[in-house]
Amino acid sequence: MANEKKVKNIAEKADLLLRPAVEALGYLLWDVEYKKEGSDYNLILTIDKEGVELTMDDCVAVTDAVNPILDEADPIPDSYCLEVSSAGLERDLKRPEHFARYIGSEVEVKLFAPTDTLPKLFVGTLTGYGEEGITFTVDGKDALVEKSKVASVKTVVNYAEIFKNN
Repeated sequence: MANEKKVKNIAEKADLLLRPAVEALGYLLWDVEYKKEGSDYNLILTIDKEGVELTMDDCVAVTDAVNPILDEADPIPDSYCLEVSSAGLERDLKRPEHFARYIGSEVEVKLFAPTDTLPKLFVGTLTGYGEEGITFTVDGKDALVEKSKVASVKTVVNYAEIFKNN
């Protein structure tokens, strides 16, 4: 538990430290994660830009901008690898502003355990996010799920529709 808290605190520190530089470049800092994978630590910045498909050049630009900030502030005691990537088409919704942006969109929801009315994994329309929980419309019925029962929520992309229009 102490290690989880340490990791979360480092991600929050990095977010506060790097968000202004990322936004000054015209990007949205979608998420910051700090996690251990095997014996290595990774600081993962996920970026987005409204109405633009990101390229590797965008990720390099953000990397080049944040590296000196991280070097100077030195907020991470461990040795780590910096990774900058696009939020992608199917993206995890974690923050209140993520949910607000995707109200009315189709999402895939994973619960920690099924409820009386919902399976552990389902697809529905995101209809709300608030203190009381997250609301969805699933098979024509409204459902309110406590945040503590939700393992993950991510957007769903209809690839058939995308390829049909291209």
